[in-house]
Amino acid sequence: MSQPVLFLRNANIYQEKNLVLSNVNVEVNSGEFIYLIGKTGSGKSSFMKTLYADLPLTEGEGSIVDFDLASLKEKNIPYLRRKIGIVFQDFKLLPDRTITANLEFVLKATGWTDKQEIQLKIDEVLDKVAMKSKALKMPHQLSGGEQQRIAIARALLNDPELILADEPTGNLDPQTSAEVLQLLREINQNGKTIIMATHDYALLMKFPSKTLKCDDSMIFEVVQRTT
Repeated sequence: MSQPVLFLRNANIYQEKNLVLSNVNVEVNSGEFIYLIGKTGSGKSSFMKTLYADLPLTEGEGSIVDFDLASLKEKNIPYLRRKIGIVFQDFKLLPDRTITANLEFVLKATGWTDKQEIQLKIDEVLDKVAMKSKALKMPHQLSGGEQQRIAIARALLNDPELILADEPTGNLDPQTSAEVLQLLREINQNGKTIIMATHDYALLMKFPSKTLKCDDSMIFEVVQRTT
């Protein structure tokens, strides 16, 4: 049995001094697609932030892509983040530069130096999200759905073992949301492990998958009713 991509055991998750989620026991294996649901304020974002080490894990055990979260040193956080891709609700594209320059910025920041390799990688990820024709556009020239596709391309740049998508359809209309989710599902079918936080229950019904729920300071698996 291969080592899980992520596990938390008896973990308590805090936002500053407030206990947000208690006694968290979660295991995610390679290749899974998992939804994380729950009301606003139920702890979804705190859970995600713990995974990419924005919040420290101070109580309990945790490991993500072979990094021990409980003993993770600040200087190692950038190395952890290279092995996971993060997709945010609000795209987080740099508004003053083209799509290519946005992606180039990330690659250079994570140690890429060869110009030709950088360009090849940018072409590859834009191809995966069907956005190669938009490479020289500025972010404001793209629709919300197109910007989110670029954000997904950015998350793929360093070939992550795990993608964390935090409300990736939160700012999109239903049609575009479905297209973005379809894209994430395709990336998952090509072997990437994905955890997606969402409050869009229509998407869950349309594309059912393993679901974790944050509620009442707990996190637990829910079985979706299929009609």
